[in-house]
Amino acid sequence: MRHTGKKDIFFDLDHTIWDFEKNAEEALRELFDTYNFDSLGIDSAGVFIETYNRNNHRLWALYHHGKITKSELREARFADTFSELEIDPRLFPKAFEEDYLRLCPQKTHLFPHVHETLGYLCEKYTLHLISNGFGDAAETKITKCDLKKYFSTVVISETVGVHKPDPRIFHYAVNNAKTAIPDSVMVGDSLDADIRGAQNVGMDAIYFNPKREEVPTDVRRSIGTLYELTQLF
Repeated sequence: MRHTGKKDIFFDLDHTIWDFEKNAEEALRELFDTYNFDSLGIDSAGVFIETYNRNNHRLWALYHHGKITKSELREARFADTFSELEIDPRLFPKAFEEDYLRLCPQKTHLFPHVHETLGYLCEKYTLHLISNGFGDAAETKITKCDLKKYFSTVVISETVGVHKPDPRIFHYAVNNAKTAIPDSVMVGDSLDADIRGAQNVGMDAIYFNPKREEVPTDVRRSIGTLYELTQLF
């Protein structure tokens, strides 16, 4: 069933357009070897990355709700990973974090059909980004992946001062786009930040669910690939 009556489509960036897990894994594997983490007793880069991803996901959820700061997130994600791997977190080299922040946003892996889908949609609708990511990193990702040409507005939570799912960022984004909530739809991977955040302000939302996990009953629409948007719009 096609969506009708919509004029503006808002997208999340990380985990929806930009393949965070693939890009982070590539950067972390490179740095794991550069810093000889195997000499610390970590079994493999895979074990390190899996542990990091779990801690990073947990900490970003806290950051979304304003329970920790940007600096606390950055400090804790690798320290907690070392602690979970039973390595003294004081052994974690600070330069690793700096190298990761420089290297990861420059990676360019996108989810399948991103350019094809956005190119199709931007001919018919006005497209926007709402990201909970950090400003400099988000700008680097957008530029490196040649995404800017699709989006009329880009809202970064760090700049606005509130994060999804806070209703204020959705109202800010809609006003900034000079549109209205009934005319808009949100597309994102986070049930909490993107889908319920949008639905709580009365905005339609489409859950991007590439792993095809079970969809909660309060989610009205889900897709497994971005290309499905070309059939919905």
